[in-house]
Amino acid sequence: MRPPRPRLRVLCCCVSSSSSGGLRCPVPLSSANRQRLALNSPAARSRRYNSSCYPATQTLSPTPDPRAPSNNPRRINITAACFRRFASAFPFFAVRMASGSALSTATRAAIHIPPDAPQSSAPTLSSSTSPTSPSTSAPRPLTHPFSSSPPTATTTATAAAAITTSVPPTLAPFSDFSDFARQLQAKQQHSNYHSTSLSTSLKNMVAASVNRTSLHPSGVQPGVGHTELEEELHETAHIDYERVSIIANPAVASLYEDALVYETGTAITSSGALTAYSGAKTGRSPLDKRIVKEPSSEQDIWWGPVNKPMSPEVWRINRERAVDYLNTRNRIYVIDGYAGWDERYRISVRVVCARAYHALFMRNMLIRPSREELKSFHPDYVIYNAGSFPANRWTEGMTSATSVAINFAEKEMVILGTEYAGEMKKGVFTVLFYEMPVKHNVLTLHSSANQGQDGDVTVFFGLSGTGKTTLSADPKRALIGDDEHCWSDRGVFNIEGGCYAKCIGLSAEKEPDIFNAIRFGSVLENVVFDPVTRVVDYDDSTLTENTRCAYPIEYIENAKIPCIAEEHPKNIILLTCDARGVLPPISKLNTEQTMFHFISGYTSKMAGTEDGVTEPQATFSSCFAQPFLALHPMRYARMLADKISQHKANAWLLNTGWVGAGATTGGKRCPLKYTRAILDAIHSGELAKAEYEVYDVFNLYVPKSCPGVPSELLNPKKSWTASTSFESEVTKLAVLFNENFKKYSDEATKEVIAAAPVVPSETAKPAADVNGTEPTTTKENTA
Repeated sequence: MRPPRPRLRVLCCCVSSSSSGGLRCPVPLSSANRQRLALNSPAARSRRYNSSCYPATQTLSPTPDPRAPSNNPRRINITAACFRRFASAFPFFAVRMASGSALSTATRAAIHIPPDAPQSSAPTLSSSTSPTSPSTSAPRPLTHPFSSSPPTATTTATAAAAITTSVPPTLAPFSDFSDFARQLQAKQQHSNYHSTSLSTSLKNMVAASVNRTSLHPSGVQPGVGHTELEEELHETAHIDYERVSIIANPAVASLYEDALVYETGTAITSSGALTAYSGAKTGRSPLDKRIVKEPSSEQDIWWGPVNKPMSPEVWRINRERAVDYLNTRNRIYVIDGYAGWDERYRISVRVVCARAYHALFMRNMLIRPSREELKSFHPDYVIYNAGSFPANRWTEGMTSATSVAINFAEKEMVILGTEYAGEMKKGVFTVLFYEMPVKHNVLTLHSSANQGQDGDVTVFFGLSGTGKTTLSADPKRALIGDDEHCWSDRGVFNIEGGCYAKCIGLSAEKEPDIFNAIRFGSVLENVVFDPVTRVVDYDDSTLTENTRCAYPIEYIENAKIPCIAEEHPKNIILLTCDARGVLPPISKLNTEQTMFHFISGYTSKMAGTEDGVTEPQATFSSCFAQPFLALHPMRYARMLADKISQHKANAWLLNTGWVGAGATTGGKRCPLKYTRAILDAIHSGELAKAEYEVYDVFNLYVPKSCPGVPSELLNPKKSWTASTSFESEVTKLAVLFNENFKKYSDEATKEVIAAAPVVPSETAKPAADVNGTEPTTTKENTA
C-alpha cells in the first residue's frame, strides 16, 4: 500500500536560509509536490471556499536549468500571482525571498522589482503591469510577524541595513502586520472577478476572515493584547492564551463552519440542522456523577448512590487533567449564558469546551445574553468540558474513565471521558437543585409547564415516555418550558433557553412543533441520515435509542418569551405510564398523597427493552428527577406540599399507560384523545367539581365521569378484560411502591407514610414472592 502523501509540512524541511539572506530549496520537488506546496497549506485549507485564490494552474516550479551561468543555482522561478498567494499565507518568508537571492531575475521582474534594484529591495506586490520605481519612504525594520514586543535598537539597526521596503504612492505604509496581510488580501480580491459584485463591507469581512484564519497555527491570529476574558481564564484556570486560540461566544454560522471542518462525522441535514456524534457515550453516565465533599455543602448533600463523594485532592487532579487537555487544543470555545429566566435568581454559567458541537449545544440550552450583558458578564459557575479525554480510573474513588464532577465551593464542573452533551445540561440542573432551595428557598422542578389564556399555569412532572413533552405542547396554551423549572414566591420560570427533545420515532404528524423546530441553529445528536439527500431517518436507532435535538425555545411557535409566568400553578399533574394497567387514567390527590407519589416517581420499563425482562418492570425515580437531585427528596417534597397548600393548587395523578389489561395481557395504551379530554376538563375546572369514588388499595379519588371520556375507562376494575386476577396485579404494584418507599421513611412524616398503598394481608405473600422479598403481612411493615 502506498504511504500517505506528504503535506505542506515538507516546506519546513526543504526550505532553509541561504547565506545571502534569501531562501533556497536543497532538494528538487516533483510537480505534484510543487502544487501541494502551493495549495495544501493549513491556511489554504482553511480558505478553500475562495477557490479563485488558489488556481490549480499556478504552481511553484524551480529554474529549468540550474547550471546556467546567468541564474543562481538555488533561485526559484514563480509567477507573480503565485508569489502573491504565497506572500498572503507566509509574509515573513515572502519578504525574505524577495529581499534575498532566492528569486530569479524573471520572477523579480514579474513582481515589479526593478532589474537594477539591490538584492535587499522588497516587493511592492502591485497588481499593475508596469514597473514601479522604489519609493523614498523611510525603511521599515523587519520584525517577526507574531511578535508583540518592539524590536531592540540593535535588531532595528541590523534589519534596516539589510532590508529596505519600497512602498508605492498608492499604498499607505503598513502600521502593523495585520494591515500588511489585509491589504494583500484586498489586492487578491480586487483581482478576482467575483469581488466586483461584492460590497465594500463584505470585502472587508472576507479580508478580515482570511487574515484571522491564516496567520496562526491554531487558525486565529493572537492579538497584541489580550481580552479581559482571556486574562480571566489564564488567571483562574491557567489556560495558555499564547498557545490556544480562545473563541468566545461565536455566531451560529461560525460554529457550523468549525464543526464541519474540524469534527469528524458532522454534517448539515436537509432541514438545515447540524448533526453531530457524541462518540462511545450516547447517554448520561449516572454512575460516574461525583460531588466534591467539602465543608460548605457537606451537610446538605444527599450522599449515596446518586451523589457519590469525591475528595478535594481527586477533584484537583481531574480539574488539572481537563485544563491540560484544553491547553493542547488549537482552539477552545467559550459560551456565556444564564440559567433561569427570573433575573432575581438566575445563575451566570460559562462553558469552556473543545468541540464546536458542544458550544452550539450549550448556546441553545442556556439563556443567551444580550450584547450589553456580555460586556459585564462574570460567571457564577464554570464548566470545563474535556470529554474527549479520559479520566484516570486508578485515581482514588474513580470507577471508570468517565467523570462528571461538581464542586459547589469552587463553583465549577469538570467533565472527562464522555462527549455526550446532555451531561452539561443536567450538570447545570444539579447546580440549580442545590442553589435554589438552599440559598433562595425556591423549589426546583423536573417538569414541563404551560399557561392558559386566562393566566392559569399547569406543571407536568414525569419521566421519559410518560408524555410530559407531548401533553405540555398544547396549541391552546403557551409553552413556558419543556423540562426544567423553578417555583418561586412570584410564580414559575423556566431554567433553560432551549429544548432538548427525543427524536426517536419523530414525525411531522405526531410532533409538529418539535419537527418544525429542527432547522438551522439546531443540533441533532446521534441520528442517522441519508448521505445523498441528507434527510434524517428518525426511526433508525442503529446508533442509539436516545437520539436527540437541541434547539432554542424561540423555535417553538407558541412559546412564552420571556419564559416566566408571574402566576402560581393552579394544577400539578404527576404523569405515570403504568404498563400493568391497574392505575386509573386520572386520580385526584390530597397533599400527603401528592408527597408520596412525588417521592416515588413511578413509571414502567417495558418487556423486551433488556435481556431477561419478560414482564413490565416498575421504575422509581424520586421527585421524577433522582439522577439530578442534590438534596434529600423529602426536602423537595415538603417544599412542594407547602406551595400547594399556600396557593391552593389541585394535584392529579395522570396515567398515560395501559387500560383494560396489562401491556403483555391484551391491554391497549390509553388513547391520546382521551388524555387530552381529561386535561381539558382539568383546565376548565369541570373535573374538580366532579363526583368521586375511592379506588381500593391505593386509596385514590377517581371521578365517576369526565367529559369526552367513557365512564367505564375511568375505573380500571370496571374495564378489566385480562384473564389474570385484577386484585393480584394491583397488589403486586402496591408492594413495589411500599418496598421502594422504605428508603425514605426515616425522613417522612406519619401522614405521608399513611398515604402509601394498603396491601391486604391475605394477598401479601404471593405479591412479595414475585419480588423475591419476605412476605408482608401488616400495614406498618408495608410502609
